[in-house]
Amino acid sequence: MTNKFLPILLLFFCFACSPKLDQETYKKYQNSGQEITVNVQAVLLSNVGKAIQTGGPEYAVEFCNLEASSIVDSLNGVFDCEISRVSAKNRNPQNALDTEQEKQMWKLFAEEQLADTLLQSGNDLVYYKPIRTGMPACLKCHGNPETDINEATKFKLKELYPADLATGYKLNDFRGLWKVEFKGGL
Repeated sequence: MTNKFLPILLLFFCFACSPKLDQETYKKYQNSGQEITVNVQAVLLSNVGKAIQTGGPEYAVEFCNLEASSIVDSLNGVFDCEISRVSAKNRNPQNALDTEQEKQMWKLFAEEQLADTLLQSGNDLVYYKPIRTGMPACLKCHGNPETDINEATKFKLKELYPADLATGYKLNDFRGLWKVEFKGGL
């Protein structure tokens, strides 16, 4: 058996050992995950856009360092779930792939280019959706360091994120995953 089928097998065993997820519940949480990630991304992009207008991309890097996590955390209560971003090429160390499930999902999304998915983990449900570099403005902080990112922004990235892995992207590249956990969803 090839390594390509290992993540699919692991997901199968995860489902096989848990209570059945009915179609209605699946659709409800799939739609909720989609709605939540669209809203959270819109709030973040709006704030980052304002930061870029205020002080350029280097100011946006500083803004993200200070505010992005707290913005996402504040929306957890609004939507009654746990929202996070995870990536194998993270900027913020808190967004690293920590669990085996995150690593498997990363691999599946990267190799199979999935749109989004909902998984059952015991009585919890976890929604994953890819994050892409969807706008040219994203490249000012996440693009090619030689051609897209100006010197002031590179300096600010190195200062605030010395272990930064989140550069080198092109428009529409897969950059990370939204992860929305619905605790006790079943």
